Amino acid sequence: MKRIDLHSHVIPETIVQAMRDQPDVYNTRIEGEGHKRVFVRGKTRFDLIPEFYDADAKLESMDRKGLTISVISPGPQSFFYNLKDADLALKTAKLVNQGVAEMVSKKPDRLRGMATLPMQHPDAAIAELERVVKEYGFKAVEMGCAIGEEELADPKFRPVLRRIQELKVVIFAHPNTQGSGGRLECYYLTNLIGNPLETTIMMGKLMFSGALDELKDMRMLLAHGGGFLPYQIGRFEHGHKVRPDTAAVTQSKPLEMFRQFYFDALTHSPQAVRHLIDTVGSERVVLGTDSPFDMGEEQPVERLEATPRLTEKEREDVSFRTALNLFGGAL
Repeated sequence: MKRIDLHSHVIPETIVQAMRDQPDVYNTRIEGEGHKRVFVRGKTRFDLIPEFYDADAKLESMDRKGLTISVISPGPQSFFYNLKDADLALKTAKLVNQGVAEMVSKKPDRLRGMATLPMQHPDAAIAELERVVKEYGFKAVEMGCAIGEEELADPKFRPVLRRIQELKVVIFAHPNTQGSGGRLECYYLTNLIGNPLETTIMMGKLMFSGALDELKDMRMLLAHGGGFLPYQIGRFEHGHKVRPDTAAVTQSKPLEMFRQFYFDALTHSPQAVRHLIDTVGSERVVLGTDSPFDMGEEQPVERLEATPRLTEKEREDVSFRTALNLFGGAL
């Protein structure tokens, strides 16, 4: 059976070298040499293993996990929404996207690419969006659930989202700020709680701001099973009925808007995947591994098979059919 992974990260060699050469510009140090390099940014530190930048290593990982195709996306460490100069932000996004395209070109039968956009500068983001679609044939872009301190639901970003919708490009929304620190600065809670929380906050603001009323054809995939919202959507629905502030801008019901989205199955819980499928349908759920980060899934096929009461249709939908439909029938 074909199996398509829509949540697989890379940090291409092009941006690794830029960070090494300009550590002050990118607020990042690359320590070591060759396959023994380490990424260091603030308290974040991890090994830059070959899967991050080498197409052959990515395929070795895919083969080990039983995956047919991976749509590779820049790790959130490559977003660089803090760059205030528009030209530098655009140049940096181009470096990242060039690196992704080069990896895809080495294994075009197994790899597809997603782009990053300099979202903090909407005009530059639209220009880069149109370039990667035309030059690389990319059918997806990845963006943070927040753009620095700004919300994706803000009107500032609506032109970018509308252009993405017009081009029928898929958005992969991925947390990038890992919570707000403070109480989460222990026990890895910035990731365990912060990442799903970022997705949940983004969804709440997209829903209640009325942004989704303007973007009814937008195709957005949510990481990590959609954050906490699939398991609290009833609270959103109830609040929309009883609270005037939640219905002040939009009359659309949260559950209806919620079912417009796609979700990866990366919950680390077969029971949670069962609930997700029951809530949105297997036609909205795809495989995602978050490889090669430590919060990723090493056995995606076995994890899916452990889902209670999984039918053959659901298995095929999550394994490949939903991904194909999301991307217009071709990957």
